[in-house]
Amino acid sequence: MSKNAKSIVAAWAGCLVACLCVLPSTARCEVKMSGYFTDHMVLERDMAVPIFGQAAPDEKVTVEFNGQQKTATAGPDGKWLVKLDPLTAGGPSQLVIRGSNTITINDVLVGEVWVGSGQSNMQKMVAIYIAPGENHDEMVTKLAKESYPRVRIVKRGVNPVWQECNPHNLGDFSVLLFVFGHKLQEELDVPVGLMMGAVGGTPSANWLSPEALAGDAACQDVIRKFAAANPTSKLMKEYEQKVADWEKGAKAAEKEGKKPQFPRPNPPVKPGECSEGKVGEHYDTYIRPMMPYGIRGVLWDQGEAGTAILGLDQFTLMGALVRGWRKDWGQGDFPFICVQKRSGDGCAWDMNDPVTMKAEPFVPLPAKVPEFWEGRDRGNYNHILEHPNTALAQTSDLGGGNHPVNKYGYGTRAARTALGFVYGKPIQIYGPIYDSHAVEGNKIRVCFTQVGKGLAFKYGDKIQGFMVAGENKVFHWANAVIDGDTVVVSCPQVAKPVAVRYAWAKQIGWANLFNKDGLPALTFRTDDW
Repeated sequence: MSKNAKSIVAAWAGCLVACLCVLPSTARCEVKMSGYFTDHMVLERDMAVPIFGQAAPDEKVTVEFNGQQKTATAGPDGKWLVKLDPLTAGGPSQLVIRGSNTITINDVLVGEVWVGSGQSNMQKMVAIYIAPGENHDEMVTKLAKESYPRVRIVKRGVNPVWQECNPHNLGDFSVLLFVFGHKLQEELDVPVGLMMGAVGGTPSANWLSPEALAGDAACQDVIRKFAAANPTSKLMKEYEQKVADWEKGAKAAEKEGKKPQFPRPNPPVKPGECSEGKVGEHYDTYIRPMMPYGIRGVLWDQGEAGTAILGLDQFTLMGALVRGWRKDWGQGDFPFICVQKRSGDGCAWDMNDPVTMKAEPFVPLPAKVPEFWEGRDRGNYNHILEHPNTALAQTSDLGGGNHPVNKYGYGTRAARTALGFVYGKPIQIYGPIYDSHAVEGNKIRVCFTQVGKGLAFKYGDKIQGFMVAGENKVFHWANAVIDGDTVVVSCPQVAKPVAVRYAWAKQIGWANLFNKDGLPALTFRTDDW
């Protein structure tokens, strides 16, 4: 090759390198939106709505929507954010973002936006419950045949896209969140947007950030106390006993030609450590990318898998989770509604009501008072109300099992809770809730809140489900009589009662205290034995 030819080749190569260097820089300079800003989206009404994305550092970005125009300058990291003035419900409208390029987002509605999260009972899809078989839900099947242009859904994933809610795209969306959103839209008559991030079988530790857990004084105090009472030597001794029991069962199963019913126990982690996955792994994947999208609140369904943090109970961890989400979202103490656990193991006021028609049947009181069942505490959200601006969606009268079939009932009850708790509708959302008690001779008077139209019982000729104990901690079935907003309990075998429980067992089809609004009394106990 001649010297002249070599010069020409070198020049072209230089130009090509220069072009390749320029292209990525140009791409980086383009204004980009967060993944949750797509056609068909829903913006939250009545709040300063965050609109946010990426651009070149120091680039000016202008956002136009419904006559408003807001400008921001991207920071050194390229992030930018504007807040629209509070919006009224309606649409559709266009959202236009202008910088070095222009982005137009079409068919944007304004209304109510909710996030659904948790484990399998939030994750499970509509398709499962409209298919023939044991999971078939007739009411969900009926709803899923229609289109709901003012209900918009966005599914979990790395590339979220808003869609109109219709039979073509509903099959792989959360059935619980769909029913919840449909009922809200129907009652409020405004657009509703539903954002979903849930993973089956996950403990609550996977759903809050490590910083929220480490920085929460209540969590760290509980863990410290557990560690002091449970040294490593004690935990290892308990583990060795579990392994011995497992091996004994495995050998028995092998003789019968079967596999062990349960997997071999894992060695214990240290107090405060997570035994399933990593703290915050699903929070980082599904929840953090939503922030700070404008929302009304969160519907949470998790608890069967516990916390997976050794020594930390569900109630205390949930306090850290709620506080952590609110802090990171930066929208104040937004409502947090938790679906009650255990799921639906009691009877219902009206077995003909579509919401409660799959409840457990009323059964006679067992002859023997049930043994204390620790599982009643596991995942128990009855105390969630102690955290600010939280609510409980009651489920004990909706039908039980690890994965209740009655998703129509669960979604409708959650919507009823939101309508009363968040939107101020004049509707009773709770059954009777224990408030206090007083010993009166050989009787205990139990005071309730949330009595609604008044205390009542259903089925049979008396109230069932109360049990009392004296100082010997032995519980007996109690006689119970309604007296105004209180219930007076007594038992011939307990001359000096000191503690009372209600419906404290695994299956509670025999517990029949309600208010006249048709909602069951929440389980409770006054002891900590």
